[in-house]
Amino acid sequence: MPKRSPSFYPLAAFFALFVCFLYGPMIAIFVLSLQGPEGGLTFPVKGFSLHWLGQVFREQRVGSFVDAFQRSLILGLAIALLAIVIGVAASMAFRQRFRGARPLFYLTISSLVVPGTLISLGIGISFQVLQIQTNWFSSGIGAHLTWTVPFAFLILIGVFNRFNPAYEEAARDLGASDITTFKEIVLPLIFPGLIGIGILTFTLSYDEFVRTSLVSGQYNTLPLEVFGMTTNVTSPALYALGTLTTLFSFSMIAIAYTLYRQFSRQQQG
Repeated sequence: MPKRSPSFYPLAAFFALFVCFLYGPMIAIFVLSLQGPEGGLTFPVKGFSLHWLGQVFREQRVGSFVDAFQRSLILGLAIALLAIVIGVAASMAFRQRFRGARPLFYLTISSLVVPGTLISLGIGISFQVLQIQTNWFSSGIGAHLTWTVPFAFLILIGVFNRFNPAYEEAARDLGASDITTFKEIVLPLIFPGLIGIGILTFTLSYDEFVRTSLVSGQYNTLPLEVFGMTTNVTSPALYALGTLTTLFSFSMIAIAYTLYRQFSRQQQG
């Protein structure tokens, strides 16, 4: 066994503390969500059961976790799809030089540095001027796209910077149309990046609070619903919601990884 340097143990201890700091709160929520019916919001744990996990699917005193989750899920999937489509179209356009490309590029990513509250307020005012009722889906999509599209655009700019245009030129020389070239050449090569963008933009939308706060209308998404219930739901049901949403997030990652593996095997075959 090679001799370890004197700094190994302090660094290992620091890393262990960092891991505890990073995952400790999440583990505490997991443990508290698995208490019995008499459980409270703090330690010590009182019993063990799945009681509070079942309570998540029931109507709460001031709202419903299930309805809010469905809204966030629908909105997140719509945002992921739109961000991919818009990001691919914009990044392909920027593969060519055109007048005004630089100002347009910075204008596209400027929403990343503008405070989310101002963007949410601006969208709300715009809907009010147009006499359109704000809604968790319609105005919510507008607010979330200002946050997700720049990320999708920047990622795909990097993907296309490593993309060899000779493949497209060869396909066109063989008589393939632009649509066929994109479908058969470009799309398979950038597909792993699209999976990553889909996961990222879905997560950003699913977890977004600030940009949704002023444009959600009458109904809340899940982050807004949880925030509203923190002063009313005084039971481990909130912890159970955290446990279930974390398991849902891991499930989404597993599904995306499975799709990527299947696509890789098909490409290699």
